[in-house]
Amino acid sequence: MKRMYYLFFLFYLVTLPVGDVALSQAQEEEFLSIETETGEKHDFQVELATTNAERAQGLMYRRTLDEGTGMLFIYPRSQRISMWMKNTFIPLDMIFIDESGEIIRIAHRTVPESTQSIPSGGRAKAVLEINAGVSERLGIAKGDRVHHPAFE
Repeated sequence: MKRMYYLFFLFYLVTLPVGDVALSQAQEEEFLSIETETGEKHDFQVELATTNAERAQGLMYRRTLDEGTGMLFIYPRSQRISMWMKNTFIPLDMIFIDESGEIIRIAHRTVPESTQSIPSGGRAKAVLEINAGVSERLGIAKGDRVHHPAFE
């Protein structure tokens, strides 16, 4: 019985997310910029989620997201995308981007831990997740351009 308890406890520790460590070990980081209609450019350091496993994990279990950072989910082809906030503790802005780098939709201030589907509203190649309210504060809107190698 004692051994079974020990194994259960060990399994619990291994599966327990610890702060930001819950994200996959070494996700690639890059920079992207968003150019608004007024010509302003806003730079973000982003972690890339390019595999099914990385996209499934996303920002789940994170407790914080530094200012000026985000996660860029890149898909192999343009498609209708639906996201959710299950096990995501940080309110986010989700920016849906088409294959040319144009923002086609922004889901503002998504609700942490919600299982409600958040659709792209069209065919998207990528989704950028940043802290909630940042897109409004910076004047980022539908039709603005995202500059990153994924859209070249």
